[in-house]
Amino acid sequence: MAIINKNSMKSKKAVALLLFLLYLGAISMAAQKTPRTYEAQNTEENITIDGKMDEHSWQKTSWSSSFIDIEGVKKPTYETKFKMLWDDTNIYFFAELKEPHVWGTLKEKDTIIFYNNDFEIFLDPDGDTHNYYEFEMNALNTIWDLYLSKPYRNNGHITDGWDFKGIQTAVQVNGTLNNASDIDEGWSIEIAIPWSFNTAPGGKPHVPGNEYWRINFSRVNWDYDLQNGKYSRKKDSAGKYLPEYNWVWSTQEVINMHEPERWGYVYFNKDSNKAEFTIPEDDHIKWYMYELYRGIFSGNEKAWTSKNEVLQTAPKLIKGKPVIAQLEKNNFGFDLWVKSPFTNNKLIIHTDGKFETHHDKNN
Repeated sequence: MAIINKNSMKSKKAVALLLFLLYLGAISMAAQKTPRTYEAQNTEENITIDGKMDEHSWQKTSWSSSFIDIEGVKKPTYETKFKMLWDDTNIYFFAELKEPHVWGTLKEKDTIIFYNNDFEIFLDPDGDTHNYYEFEMNALNTIWDLYLSKPYRNNGHITDGWDFKGIQTAVQVNGTLNNASDIDEGWSIEIAIPWSFNTAPGGKPHVPGNEYWRINFSRVNWDYDLQNGKYSRKKDSAGKYLPEYNWVWSTQEVINMHEPERWGYVYFNKDSNKAEFTIPEDDHIKWYMYELYRGIFSGNEKAWTSKNEVLQTAPKLIKGKPVIAQLEKNNFGFDLWVKSPFTNNKLIIHTDGKFETHHDKNN
């Protein structure tokens, strides 16, 4: 890793930060697992939001891979999978959640839905890890939608009162809701979100076509208690709620959905004859850059010891190409950046975690 220093970097704090980032490179941090991908097909069929998946478009489109544990370690107790479609008006989601006891208690919109078993969607249209959206829904068809200017690690503003205007949602229970006397098969949900939530410059909704978004899905599931025939989250002997299970489509590797750089890739396919989507090479570099960036927030000051203060000049090999990450201090903090050997674009992560690409004009 090379270092660019325009201001002599004399302060101990700045030097410590640099050494810590070099230390992260020296110990060869575990590389981020490759996120999952899904191709959302374009449809011209009228989709009725009823939770039933009756339309031909739903029938012929592919299921996602089954959800996995958020850390990628444990096998989920129950299966979860989704489908996606899109047209010029909406983005559509259909999810199937297997579960022997379907229950829910929260009925007020924008309450904390993950205190029930729920299904969650996270959307980052431009993939810069900022200005993203979260949606949660329980088996009672109660929703919580919100906008986040930045991840929690970057002290972003959370707009709880923000809404997906015109959203349509439906739930179908394959069994009986809130009835402990039988065994259910699970529940399914169907959602239509108008593109108007993603407004492009000029005030017009941006409808993607042959492009990808960073998206992930999460399912929160709780062990339950029954008292007088009513479900509730289970507590331990000390009266504390047992921890929830977190199952996701694309592993986060940590129990934290708010690291958008780890989310999956959904490609909005407008041309059915187009070759299968592959993740761009520059995104492989981006994952490596965020490995370095996340180290800043680990608080591991013990790493700043003389034995670890080793300058790593050897480049990182990514997809067979040498990559050198550079840290440049500026009046606003720092920029961590790489000149891509694949595109010649300059890839940047700013102090606040925002990712940016400066395109090479010669490309």
